[in-house]
This record gives sequence, C-alpha cells and structure tokens, in this order.
Amino acid sequence: MRGGINVYVSSLVKGGTNRLSYAKAAFLGLGFLVVTATWTLYNSFVPIFLKRFVASETLIGFIMTFDNIAAITIQPYFGALSDNTYTKFGHRLPYLMIGIPIAAVFYALIPFAQTLWLMLIFIVIMNFAMSVFRSPVIALMPDLTPPKLRSKANGVINFMGGVGAILTFLIGSKLYDVNPALPFVLFSILMVLVLILFIFRLREPQKPVPDEKINILSVIRDVFTARDKSVLNVLFAIFFWFFGYSAIEAFFTLYGKEFLLVPESEAAMSLTFFSLTFVLFSIPSGFIATSIGRRKTIIGGICGLIIIFAVLIFMRQLLIIRILLFIGGIFWAMININSYPMVVEKAGENIGAYTGLYYFFSTIPAILSPVVVGFLMEHVGYIMLFTSGMASFILALFFMFRVRESV
Repeated sequence: MRGGINVYVSSLVKGGTNRLSYAKAAFLGLGFLVVTATWTLYNSFVPIFLKRFVASETLIGFIMTFDNIAAITIQPYFGALSDNTYTKFGHRLPYLMIGIPIAAVFYALIPFAQTLWLMLIFIVIMNFAMSVFRSPVIALMPDLTPPKLRSKANGVINFMGGVGAILTFLIGSKLYDVNPALPFVLFSILMVLVLILFIFRLREPQKPVPDEKINILSVIRDVFTARDKSVLNVLFAIFFWFFGYSAIEAFFTLYGKEFLLVPESEAAMSLTFFSLTFVLFSIPSGFIATSIGRRKTIIGGICGLIIIFAVLIFMRQLLIIRILLFIGGIFWAMININSYPMVVEKAGENIGAYTGLYYFFSTIPAILSPVVVGFLMEHVGYIMLFTSGMASFILALFFMFRVRESV
C-alpha cells in the first residue's frame, strides 16, 4: 500500500512532507479502537454478570468504578514510568507487551467465573493490567506526531475509538446473544493481534537518556508551581467539562424516564445522537484547531454547549432534545479532540506523565459528579441535571480564558 502501513511506522508524518499520514494515524488508532471496544463491552455486560452474584446495585456500581479508581492511581504512575523506560522496543511498547496479554486472558475469563470472588479476582487483575498500558498507548500519539499535527492525529484516533464502540454494539451484542462469553473471547484475541501488529510494525523514536529520572510527583509539583499556569488551567477546565458531561451521561436515561416521561429505550437512544456526531466530527475538529488554534476551537465548543444546555433546561419535546444533542456532539468534539494535545504541548520528555495527569483530571469527575448531581437532583429536582451541566461548562470556560494560545 503506497504511503500505507506496510513499512515500519516511526512517525505519523508523510515522508518528506509536513502533512499527517492518515493511514499511519489510523494504524496507531487501532490501539484506541480495541481499548474502546473492550471497555464498551465491559461496561455493557459485566453488570449483568455481577447481578448473578450480587443483589445490591450500589455494590455493582462500586465494582464498576474499579477502572476509574485505577485511572487516578495506577495510570499516572505507569505513564511517568514509561517516560523513564529505555529498551530496544522503545518507551511505551514494553508496557503494552506486559499489560495486554495479561488483560486479554483475564478479560476473556470474566464470563466464565462461577463465584463472586473469582469474578472479582478476574476483574481486579484485568483492570490493573489495562492500567499498565493505557497511558503508554495513548502517549504514542504525541511521541510520533509533531505538535502542530496532534489535533488532526487525535481526531483520527478518536474516530477509530468511535468505530470500536460501534463495532461493539453491532457485533458484540449479536455474539452475546449466541453465547455471553463469545464477544469477550473475541475482543481478547483482537487485543493480542493489535499488540503483535505494533511489535512488528511500530518503531518508537529513540530518545537520549536524561540525567535525572522523571518522577510523577515532581511533574505534578512543576505543573502547580510553574510561572505559566496554562497547563494547570487546561487541567482544571478538563475537570469541569467532564464533571458536567459525566453526570448527563450517567443520568440522562433516568431523566428521560422520570422527568420527560418517555420510555427508557427512547431516552437511552437519544444520547446516541450526541455520540454519533462526536465521532463524525472528530476529524474535522482537528482541522479546525489546526486552522484557528486549539484554544479558540475549545472555547467555541464550550460556548456552544453552554447554550445547548441552557435550552435543554427548559425543553420537554424529545425530538427537539435529540436535535440539540445532535448539534451538541459537534461542540463536544471541538472540545474533547483538542484537550489532550493541549495538555502534552508543554510536556517535553514527560509525555507519559502528562498523559497520566490528563486521565486523572478527566476521570475524577466521572467518580464525583454522579454523586454530587444525584444529590442535587434528589433534593432540588431533575432540572438540576442540565443546570449543573451548564454551570460546569461555565467554570471550564473561565479556566480556558486563562490559557495562553501557545499551549
């Protein structure tokens, strides 16, 4: 394939040009595709497996937060550790070579667990193994891509992730009907196949060994004490927009059933309009950011969603709500595609550590916001769902205005 992936991939730039190679970006996106597919399947069906052994939805919900807990504890550590790793395979690949086979084995075993304790063992080991390579695999994108092209590359990679989620719903659900274990086994095999492709086709750029090892705590200290607070402000903005988004994602089906008085299936289907346009607009968002800058693109997306949420507070007609969510997905892509490249823009040799910080600030809201917004909805009313979402994005906008364009 001319300009494709039949040669070693050591950069996402087309040879002899300053343009992104979309074939190479899509190749790297296979990692995000398989990770997204496995987590989508996991979140869809593991609660059903747990229900065989656990009567309490609260306990099931707690078990399902294990991946979020790992994201704020284990992932930043391994992201920073990969910055300090120097092997013939590179910085990041060793963590994929260790984590993926272990994760694949225990992921495939989850449907076969016959006791709660055995299932918990499988889930814990799988989550730990996934956390070993999750930051390193994401850090490969900025490793292989010049800063100016990272938004475009991230758009392609997120598009691949969206394809992974769609494949899960189209293929995984069908296989589940045949045998609940089938999709888990298949996706485990896909993980290993992607790893094999990366081992034989991916070549990380060689970097000189620094005089001092990178420490995640020192990186955190530097971010908080730096004279230019742009990176810190981006991280706070990420926290607040994910705070607003996570609550809406968690409660919208309930909101539709109890407040809009529509069937659960209709409410759940409405969110797919948001997700669909996010996937479709992921690549164009990278083009927009390359043209006008990431800061302006993100601010435009935030302002758009503030307006959307303000209207949704008072909207009761499902068709119009779906249209607004459809438009909202475009604004969400403008934000989400460009935030990670902004975080790693100032990372230097600390890309893995900064990737871990990105996951920390984007995952903490997924743990906190359902609790906080759930409390507000219980004591004030369902109107607080989009009210809190709007307020969160206003706070995110405040912090983005404090970010310099160079980040």
